[in-house]
Amino acid sequence: GRNLMLAVDLSGSMDQKDFELGNRRVDRLTATKAVASDFISRREGDRIGLILFGERAYLQVPLTLDRETVKILLLEAFIGLAGEKTAIGDAITLAVKRVHDQAVDAGEQVLVLLTDGANTAGEVAPLKAAELAQQVGLRIYTIGIGAEQLEVSSLIGGRRNINPSADLDEDTLIAIAELTGGRYFRAVDTAALQDIYRLVDELEPVEEAEAGFRS
Repeated sequence: GRNLMLAVDLSGSMDQKDFELGNRRVDRLTATKAVASDFISRREGDRIGLILFGERAYLQVPLTLDRETVKILLLEAFIGLAGEKTAIGDAITLAVKRVHDQAVDAGEQVLVLLTDGANTAGEVAPLKAAELAQQVGLRIYTIGIGAEQLEVSSLIGGRRNINPSADLDEDTLIAIAELTGGRYFRAVDTAALQDIYRLVDELEPVEEAEAGFRS
Protein backbone atom coordinates (compact mmCIF):
# COMPACT_ATOMS: atom_id res chain seq x y z
CA GLY A 1 0.00 0.00 0.00
CA ARG A 2 0.84 3.68 -0.02
CA ASN A 3 1.98 6.12 2.60
CA LEU A 4 -0.96 8.52 2.30
CA MET A 5 -1.05 11.74 4.31
CA LEU A 6 -4.16 13.91 4.54
CA ALA A 7 -3.76 17.59 5.43
CA VAL A 8 -6.95 19.46 6.35
CA ASP A 9 -7.31 23.22 6.79
CA LEU A 10 -8.91 24.26 10.10
CA SER A 11 -8.50 28.03 9.65
CA GLY A 12 -11.33 30.41 10.50
CA SER A 13 -12.64 30.68 6.95
CA MET A 14 -13.52 26.96 6.93
CA ASP A 15 -16.54 28.05 9.01
CA GLN A 16 -18.16 29.51 5.87
CA LYS A 17 -21.52 27.77 5.38
CA ASP A 18 -21.53 27.46 1.59
CA PHE A 19 -21.90 23.66 1.29
CA GLU A 20 -24.88 21.33 1.61
CA LEU A 21 -25.04 17.93 3.25
CA GLY A 22 -28.27 15.96 3.56
CA ASN A 23 -30.34 18.91 2.29
CA ARG A 24 -29.01 21.28 4.94
CA ARG A 25 -26.46 24.09 4.76
CA VAL A 26 -23.18 23.22 6.49
CA ASP A 27 -19.74 24.73 6.84
CA ARG A 28 -16.80 23.65 4.70
CA LEU A 29 -15.16 21.61 7.45
CA THR A 30 -18.32 19.59 8.14
CA ALA A 31 -18.60 18.68 4.45
CA THR A 32 -14.89 17.84 4.32
CA LYS A 33 -15.16 15.53 7.34
CA ALA A 34 -18.04 13.58 5.79
CA VAL A 35 -16.43 13.13 2.38
CA ALA A 36 -12.88 12.51 3.63
CA SER A 37 -14.14 9.91 6.13
CA ASP A 38 -15.65 7.90 3.29
CA PHE A 39 -12.37 8.23 1.39
CA ILE A 40 -10.39 6.93 4.38
CA SER A 41 -12.73 3.94 4.68
CA ARG A 42 -11.94 2.94 1.09
CA ARG A 43 -8.15 3.05 1.52
CA GLU A 44 -7.69 -0.48 2.83
CA GLY A 45 -4.03 -1.47 2.92
CA ASP A 46 -2.67 2.09 2.89
CA ARG A 47 -0.83 3.64 5.81
CA ILE A 48 -2.76 6.86 6.45
CA GLY A 49 -1.70 9.88 8.46
CA LEU A 50 -3.56 13.08 9.36
CA ILE A 51 -2.21 16.62 9.55
CA LEU A 52 -4.40 19.47 10.79
CA PHE A 53 -3.30 22.99 10.04
CA GLY A 54 -4.26 26.59 10.55
CA GLU A 55 -1.74 29.12 11.81
CA ARG A 56 0.33 26.09 12.80
CA ALA A 57 0.51 22.54 11.46
CA TYR A 58 0.08 19.52 13.73
CA LEU A 59 0.53 15.82 13.16
CA GLN A 60 -2.76 14.50 14.54
CA VAL A 61 -2.19 10.87 13.47
CA PRO A 62 1.13 9.37 12.30
CA LEU A 63 1.04 6.96 9.38
CA THR A 64 -1.00 3.95 10.45
CA LEU A 65 -3.09 1.09 9.09
CA ASP A 66 -5.76 1.92 11.70
CA ARG A 67 -8.24 3.78 9.50
CA GLU A 68 -10.89 3.99 12.24
CA THR A 69 -8.61 6.03 14.49
CA VAL A 70 -7.81 8.41 11.64
CA LYS A 71 -11.53 8.92 10.99
CA ILE A 72 -12.34 9.47 14.68
CA LEU A 73 -9.63 12.11 15.12
CA LEU A 74 -10.64 13.84 11.89
CA LEU A 75 -14.25 14.01 13.06
CA GLU A 76 -13.14 15.44 16.43
CA ALA A 77 -11.24 18.31 14.77
CA PHE A 78 -12.77 21.77 14.98
CA ILE A 79 -12.25 25.14 13.34
CA GLY A 80 -9.68 27.28 15.11
CA LEU A 81 -7.96 24.31 16.77
CA ALA A 82 -4.70 25.25 15.02
CA GLY A 83 -5.26 29.02 14.84
CA GLU A 84 -7.21 31.29 12.51
CA LYS A 85 -4.65 31.78 9.72
CA THR A 86 -3.37 29.31 7.09
CA ALA A 87 0.12 27.75 7.04
CA ILE A 88 0.05 25.70 3.84
CA GLY A 89 3.84 25.56 3.53
CA ASP A 90 4.29 24.29 7.08
CA ALA A 91 1.65 21.58 6.52
CA ILE A 92 3.52 20.31 3.45
CA THR A 93 6.86 20.46 5.25
CA LEU A 94 5.45 18.43 8.15
CA ALA A 95 4.13 15.84 5.69
CA VAL A 96 7.55 15.62 4.03
CA LYS A 97 9.23 15.06 7.39
CA ARG A 98 6.77 12.43 8.61
CA VAL A 99 6.72 10.49 5.35
CA HIS A 100 10.51 10.57 5.21
CA ASP A 101 10.88 9.50 8.86
CA GLN A 102 8.21 6.80 8.81
CA ALA A 103 8.53 5.39 5.32
CA VAL A 104 8.91 1.63 5.56
CA ASP A 105 9.08 -0.30 2.28
CA ALA A 106 8.49 3.19 0.90
CA GLY A 107 6.33 2.50 -2.15
CA GLU A 108 4.19 5.46 -3.19
CA GLN A 109 4.23 8.61 -1.07
CA VAL A 110 1.11 10.78 -1.43
CA LEU A 111 -0.27 13.90 0.24
CA VAL A 112 -3.85 15.11 -0.26
CA LEU A 113 -4.02 18.72 0.94
CA LEU A 114 -7.32 20.58 1.29
CA THR A 115 -7.59 24.32 1.90
CA ASP A 116 -9.94 27.21 1.25
CA GLY A 117 -7.43 30.06 1.35
CA ALA A 118 -3.92 31.32 0.77
CA ASN A 119 -0.75 30.93 2.79
CA THR A 120 -0.95 33.61 5.50
CA ALA A 121 1.22 32.10 8.24
CA GLY A 122 4.05 29.67 8.89
CA GLU A 123 7.80 29.53 8.47
CA VAL A 124 8.10 27.83 5.06
CA ALA A 125 6.73 29.22 1.79
CA PRO A 126 4.40 26.77 -0.02
CA LEU A 127 6.52 26.46 -3.17
CA LYS A 128 9.70 25.93 -1.14
CA ALA A 129 7.87 23.18 0.75
CA ALA A 130 6.75 21.69 -2.58
CA GLU A 131 10.38 21.57 -3.71
CA LEU A 132 11.23 19.57 -0.58
CA ALA A 133 8.32 17.24 -1.36
CA GLN A 134 9.58 16.75 -4.89
CA GLN A 135 13.04 15.82 -3.58
CA VAL A 136 11.67 12.99 -1.41
CA GLY A 137 9.17 11.76 -4.02
CA LEU A 138 6.04 13.00 -2.23
CA ARG A 139 3.25 13.51 -4.76
CA ILE A 140 0.75 16.20 -3.75
CA TYR A 141 -2.90 16.46 -4.75
CA THR A 142 -4.26 19.88 -3.78
CA ILE A 143 -7.95 20.66 -3.30
CA GLY A 144 -9.31 24.19 -3.25
CA ILE A 145 -12.63 24.16 -1.42
CA GLY A 146 -15.39 26.77 -1.36
CA ALA A 147 -18.36 27.90 -3.42
CA GLU A 148 -17.88 30.49 -6.15
CA GLN A 149 -21.15 32.28 -5.41
CA LEU A 150 -23.21 32.79 -2.29
CA GLU A 151 -26.33 34.87 -1.73
CA VAL A 152 -26.22 36.98 1.43
CA SER A 153 -28.26 39.77 3.02
CA SER A 154 -27.32 43.28 1.96
CA LEU A 155 -26.72 46.04 4.51
CA ILE A 156 -29.18 48.24 2.62
CA GLY A 157 -31.83 45.55 2.39
CA GLY A 158 -32.48 42.79 -0.09
CA ARG A 159 -30.00 40.15 -1.18
CA ARG A 160 -26.71 40.21 -3.08
CA ASN A 161 -24.25 37.67 -4.44
CA ILE A 162 -20.66 37.43 -3.21
CA ASN A 163 -17.71 35.19 -4.03
CA PRO A 164 -16.92 33.44 -0.72
CA SER A 165 -13.72 31.98 -2.23
CA ALA A 166 -12.10 35.26 -3.20
CA ASP A 167 -9.09 34.52 -0.96
CA LEU A 168 -8.38 31.09 -2.48
CA ASP A 169 -4.86 31.05 -4.00
CA GLU A 170 -5.43 28.67 -6.88
CA ASP A 171 -2.20 29.61 -8.66
CA THR A 172 -0.09 28.39 -5.75
CA LEU A 173 -2.12 25.21 -5.31
CA ILE A 174 -1.76 24.44 -9.02
CA ALA A 175 2.00 25.07 -8.86
CA ILE A 176 2.39 22.78 -5.83
CA ALA A 177 0.58 19.95 -7.60
CA GLU A 178 2.45 20.36 -10.88
CA LEU A 179 5.85 20.55 -9.19
CA THR A 180 5.29 17.27 -7.33
CA GLY A 181 3.55 15.29 -10.08
CA GLY A 182 0.07 15.56 -8.56
CA ARG A 183 -3.05 17.43 -9.63
CA TYR A 184 -5.12 20.39 -8.48
CA PHE A 185 -8.88 20.07 -8.01
CA ARG A 186 -11.59 22.67 -7.35
CA ALA A 187 -14.44 21.69 -5.01
CA VAL A 188 -17.30 24.20 -5.26
CA ASP A 189 -19.90 21.94 -3.61
CA THR A 190 -20.23 18.62 -1.78
CA ALA A 191 -20.86 16.60 -4.95
CA ALA A 192 -17.70 18.00 -6.54
CA LEU A 193 -15.72 17.17 -3.39
CA GLN A 194 -17.00 13.59 -3.47
CA ASP A 195 -16.05 13.30 -7.14
CA ILE A 196 -12.54 14.59 -6.39
CA TYR A 197 -11.86 11.99 -3.71
CA ARG A 198 -13.20 9.26 -6.00
CA LEU A 199 -10.87 10.50 -8.73
CA VAL A 200 -7.95 10.36 -6.30
CA ASP A 201 -8.97 6.74 -5.68
CA GLU A 202 -8.63 6.13 -9.42
CA LEU A 203 -5.31 7.98 -9.72
CA GLU A 204 -3.92 6.20 -6.65
CA PRO A 205 -5.68 2.82 -6.73
CA VAL A 206 -5.75 0.60 -3.65
CA GLU A 207 -3.35 -2.29 -4.08
CA GLU A 208 -5.01 -5.65 -4.73
CA ALA A 209 -3.82 -8.60 -2.66
CA GLU A 210 -2.09 -11.23 -4.78
CA ALA A 211 -4.20 -14.27 -5.64
CA GLY A 212 -3.51 -17.18 -3.34
CA PHE A 213 -1.87 -15.06 -0.65
CA ARG A 214 -2.51 -16.17 2.93
CA SER A 215 -1.35 -14.44 6.08
